[in-house]
Amino acid sequence: MIGIGLFFYLREKRGSTSSFFVGGRSIPFWAAGVSLYAANTSSISFIAIPAKAFETNWQYLANNIVAVFGLMFVAVWIVPLLRRLDLMSVFSYLETRFHPAIRMLASALCIVVQIGSRMSVILFLPALGIATITGISVFWSVILMGGFTIVYTAMGGMKAVIWTDFVQVIVKMGGALFAIGFMIWHLRGGFGEYWSTAMSLGKMHTFDFSFDMTKATVWGFIFLVVFEVVLTFPKDQVLMQRTLSTKSDKEAGRSIWAFAAITIPGGIIFYTIGTSLFVYYKNNPERMNPLLPIDATFPMFIAAELPVGVTGLIIAGIFAAAMATLSGIMNSVATLISVDFYEKLAKDRSAKKSVFFAEIMTVVVGLIGIATALLLSKFNVHSLFDLSIELAGLLGGGFAGAYTLGMFTRRANWQGVAIGIAASIALTLVIWTLQMVHPYYYLAISILLCIVIGYAASLFFPAPRQSLKGLTIYRDRASD
Repeated sequence: MIGIGLFFYLREKRGSTSSFFVGGRSIPFWAAGVSLYAANTSSISFIAIPAKAFETNWQYLANNIVAVFGLMFVAVWIVPLLRRLDLMSVFSYLETRFHPAIRMLASALCIVVQIGSRMSVILFLPALGIATITGISVFWSVILMGGFTIVYTAMGGMKAVIWTDFVQVIVKMGGALFAIGFMIWHLRGGFGEYWSTAMSLGKMHTFDFSFDMTKATVWGFIFLVVFEVVLTFPKDQVLMQRTLSTKSDKEAGRSIWAFAAITIPGGIIFYTIGTSLFVYYKNNPERMNPLLPIDATFPMFIAAELPVGVTGLIIAGIFAAAMATLSGIMNSVATLISVDFYEKLAKDRSAKKSVFFAEIMTVVVGLIGIATALLLSKFNVHSLFDLSIELAGLLGGGFAGAYTLGMFTRRANWQGVAIGIAASIALTLVIWTLQMVHPYYYLAISILLCIVIGYAASLFFPAPRQSLKGLTIYRDRASD
C-alpha cells in the first residue's frame, strides 16, 4: 500500500488539484465500481456484520438486496447529473443551486459525520479484532492502521485510494472466503450440517414482512433505500468522489452498475461468516468464550481456531477492510476542507498550495480519527454496527434532504433549505431521546423532515431567480 502511494506521488508531480482530488478524471469505470464497493464494506462489514448474523439472522441482508434497485436509479439519474458538472466537492452543487452558506454548512456536517461516526468505528473495530487475535493492544493497532493509511493516502491522492482499494478488495474477500470454507470443512457433517442447522434455527431468515417499526423489516428497508441510497448518495463525498474521478457521465453511471453487481454476492459472504460461526460454535460450545463482546466473535475464532499463516491472511483482510475505507474518508474529508473552505476563504491561493494544504489536512484528519477511535475504545458499546447507524442518522439526514430539494424540485430556495436542515436535526434528536423507532430509521426520518419542512419553508420566500438548467432532473425546462 505504501508502495502504491509512493508510485503515484512520484509520477504525478504535485500541483494539479484534479489529479489529487479526482484522479485526473481518468479512472476506468470498473476500477471506480470496485473502489465504491471497497469504501462501502469497511471493517464494519468484516467484523460487525458477521457478529450481527451470529447473534440474529440475515435480516439486514434484505437491505443490500433492495439497495440494488436504488443504485439503478442513482446510476441513471443522479450520478450522471453531478458528473456533468465537473465537481470536486459534491457540496459545490449546493452552492450553485442554493447559496454558499448551505454548501459550507452541509460540508461541515459531512466532515463531522465522517470523522465522528465512521472513522472512529472503522479504526476501532479492526483494532479490537487484532487485539483479540494477536495480543497487540488496541492502542497500537489503531496507531498502526491509521498511521500507514495516512502515509499512502497523503502521498498518492485519489489514484492511490482507488488502486489500493482494488488490491484490498481481493485480499479481504479472499480472507473471508477462506474462513467460511475452513469452518464448514471442519463441521462433522460438512456443508449439509451447516445448511440443516442454519435453516432449522432460522439463522438465514432474510425477509421480515411485518409492519413493526421497531424491527428491521422489508418494508422498512424499501423505505430506507429511497432515503438512504437514492437520496443520500449525492451527499456522500466518499462515494461520489470515486464516480467524479471517471472519464465521463456515462462512465460514472457504469461505475454504479459495477458497484451494484458486487453488492449482493459480497453481502452474502459476510453474513455467511456469521452463520458459519454460529453453527461451528453450536457444535463446539466449549470453545466459545461467552465473556467476550459480540463484535469479538469472529476475531476470537481467527485467534483460536485457524492455523498459523492462515491467521495472517485473515489479519491482512481485516487491515484491508479498514484501510480501504479509511483512505477514502481521509482523502474525501481533506478534499472538502481544501475545496469548500481553504479555496473559498484563503486570499493567496494556488493549485499547488491547495494540494499541499489537502496533504496536510489528510494527516490532520487521520490523526483526529485515531484520537476519536482511542476515545471510543474507553466505552463499553454492545454493537458498533448499531452505533454507527445511529450517529449517521442523527447528523447525516439534513443535508441529504437539501440535495433532494435541489435536484427534484424547482421551488426550493436556500432560506427554506437552511430551515429544513436545522429543524430535521433538532427533531431527529428528539425522536432519538424518546426512543420512538428503531435506530435504522433515524436517517430516513431526518431526510423526510428536511424535505417536508424545507419545501414548506421555501414557500415563504421568493422562488430562485437564477437558471436551474443542468441542476435538476428536469431537462426540458431551465426554471419556473
